[in-house]
Amino acid sequence: MARTTDPLASVSPAPGRGTAFILKKSLLSALIALVLFSLMVGVRTEAGPTGQLIYWTRFGDLAMLVATVFAGSIFVELLRGSVTISALESRIPGSIGAGLKKFRRILVPALLVFTALVPIVFYDQRYILDLGILVLTYVMLGWGLNVVVGLAGLLDLGYVAFYAVGAYSYALLATTFGLSFWVCLPLAGILAAFWGMLLGFPVLRLRGDYLAIVTLAFGEIIRLILLNWQKVTGGPNGISGIPRPTFFGIPLTNTEDGLAAKLGIAFSPTHRVVFLFYLILALSLLTNWVTIRLRRLPIGRAWEALREDEVACRALGINTTKTKLTAFATGAMFGGFAGAFFATRQGFISPESFTFQESALVLAIVVLGGMGSQLGVALAALAMIGGFELFRGFEQFRMLVFGGAMVLLMIWRPRGLIGHRAPTVFLEEAKDISSAVVKEGHG
Repeated sequence: MARTTDPLASVSPAPGRGTAFILKKSLLSALIALVLFSLMVGVRTEAGPTGQLIYWTRFGDLAMLVATVFAGSIFVELLRGSVTISALESRIPGSIGAGLKKFRRILVPALLVFTALVPIVFYDQRYILDLGILVLTYVMLGWGLNVVVGLAGLLDLGYVAFYAVGAYSYALLATTFGLSFWVCLPLAGILAAFWGMLLGFPVLRLRGDYLAIVTLAFGEIIRLILLNWQKVTGGPNGISGIPRPTFFGIPLTNTEDGLAAKLGIAFSPTHRVVFLFYLILALSLLTNWVTIRLRRLPIGRAWEALREDEVACRALGINTTKTKLTAFATGAMFGGFAGAFFATRQGFISPESFTFQESALVLAIVVLGGMGSQLGVALAALAMIGGFELFRGFEQFRMLVFGGAMVLLMIWRPRGLIGHRAPTVFLEEAKDISSAVVKEGHG
């Protein structure tokens, strides 16, 4: 009998997933959707002109959502019972697997080249350039948080605090002392790293949910300080008139000493936008390069050991206190850099820009992209931020669509788009220690 070469031939359906089980689970999902969406979608209320409550029903939309959940639940269960992505990947032939690895190697430089050409290709489309700057800002924030969450395994829900510290540090230094962007940028990163170490000390003995609660509280404390310390931060009015960045001392303005005049070209407001695009691209690539280099150093291997098992990490003699503090400080430093760029790009900052929603969005980018994966975080930032813009016209259903997409991704790819938790240092070839000892004994 000929042997089959189909990589999916040995994949069998999961036991206990018959028709009755699938229908029962789908009906339960539809019932939960009916309860949740009844008040969110089925009934809408609004205050009338005389103060009375006006309401109207949308039972048709509610029925469509419940039916979609029911059909989607059946589809998910059928896929679960047949072929999972992990089973498929484990049975891919060697040539196809090598092709996928080669594709990943080509994808990174291709994305980098395309990103570098965006200001040239879309020079006359201001919307695309602004969106690209926003995406790169979140890519940098994601790579910074990836140090804390993806490499060290420390759940941080208050990462927006370091983002805010960097922004306000740059704004106060630039407006009060008249320092340039290139002087304030490293100072903002240093101050954010200092606050990262201050956060690290109280949470040295905390893990899991308790760590998340304390970091969440830290983010809210920073926001409330910015909101109430009006003499320094301006309170709810924020800080305006923040100086724009210069090209190493040469302003990007329509003046005689401006960059356009020195180069002998016609001035255009787009020049500043293009400069900001390449500036955040350079900062993002610097974050990526430093993170990759740190992963190969002893401190990076200590982060990975701490992520896998803190008890075993201590047993190996690793100083967990120093490891946690360096992770918080490094991630906070990159968040401070991004905050300084945000302040100089906007020209105005206020506490409303640094809410918990920003921390949740950056954390979602890290988790969806794959904790520890630099490429995954970049792709997730592009999908999340770009996707929000695509669904801007469907404001009522935008979060619903993204919530459903996140649930589906967690089902099929629980480690993210490109899950990468392999250690930086590992044995390339397994060796039989017992046989080697026997051979040495006979020798």
